[in-house]
Amino acid sequence: MNEKIIIYTDGGSRGNPGPAAIAAVINNKFYSERIGETTNNVAEYKAAIFALKKTKHLLGNKKAKKTNLEIRSDSELVINQLNGEYKIKNDDLKPLFIEIWNLKQDFESVKFTSIPREENKIADKLVNQTLDSLF
Repeated sequence: MNEKIIIYTDGGSRGNPGPAAIAAVINNKFYSERIGETTNNVAEYKAAIFALKKTKHLLGNKKAKKTNLEIRSDSELVINQLNGEYKIKNDDLKPLFIEIWNLKQDFESVKFTSIPREENKIADKLVNQTLDSLF
């Protein structure tokens, strides 16, 4: 039986663009980091990239190949773009989309799910705590 991991991600910036941070909740462990100055949408993409890389690192190559991931985010734009439902018009997002597409190949499957903000409170709080630590 292949393992399934549900991951919650969030990214945000203060100012859009402004100081930004990303967060991921993987198996009830919390990860976050500052990513410099960027927009909210870039931060949301980078949070998904961060989650995929962190999960692969935690599992190792062999186990990752047998793992099904579900990435949950409250960014409707990013989720719909990753699921092919929205076109990517912003040139800054295109290389991030490609990076995620490539990272997906390291896992059995990766599903992207849009969730209401209320269901993403922990990741959102991590982003805000990380941003608050800037000031």
